[in-house]
Amino acid sequence: MACSTNLSMVIALSCLLLSGCVSRTTDKGQYSGYLDRYDVLKSTLSPSGAPTLRWVSPAFRSKNYDTVIFDPLILYPAPKATDRVDMQTFERLRRTADTRVYEVLSKRYRVIGSQDPIPFASRLLVLHTAITGVSASNEEMRWYEVIPVAAAIGGVNVATGQRNQNSELYVEALLVNAANEPMFRVARKVLGKTLDNNKTPITADDFTGAIEELVADMNEYLK
Repeated sequence: MACSTNLSMVIALSCLLLSGCVSRTTDKGQYSGYLDRYDVLKSTLSPSGAPTLRWVSPAFRSKNYDTVIFDPLILYPAPKATDRVDMQTFERLRRTADTRVYEVLSKRYRVIGSQDPIPFASRLLVLHTAITGVSASNEEMRWYEVIPVAAAIGGVNVATGQRNQNSELYVEALLVNAANEPMFRVARKVLGKTLDNNKTPITADDFTGAIEELVADMNEYLK
């Protein structure tokens, strides 16, 4: 009976602790308002196998288009510097993502800005993209920690900022055709480098791999 009781306590504690695991997709409370609709987004996997929220029009075929209007990515809503993320980091992230997205689009389409003349007879898409958040959250409890003593220690570590943290980048994008009909919507959260604790500054370099993951998936979407 004692063993059964102890096992039940461990299972209950495991459920309690693991319920706080880091979500791999954007939560509803993290929607920025940048997209025109969120209710149609469905949980699915990106081409690389990463969890994402996405909606694709049944009518969308990337091969049916040859030109994309693409203005620089924006930061939405306008960010404010914190003690962990300064404005230079936000701007460097924006420029890096902007450059890589442009490079991927250019492999498949003629890319122009919204103020440029539209080539005659072009089959047009318009891409709106924003970085909507940069944050960090405590790493999820590991299974070996989910025992009474270690879990209690883990809880103290979270409170004192000693537990590692995941750096997180949020991106939202809307692709429409020349008639302004939505073709593609996505709200994506990607993880950057692991941070030592909740005092560690967040830098643009922490998201180099995350941005490459995003553009690699984008390249697959547009094939």
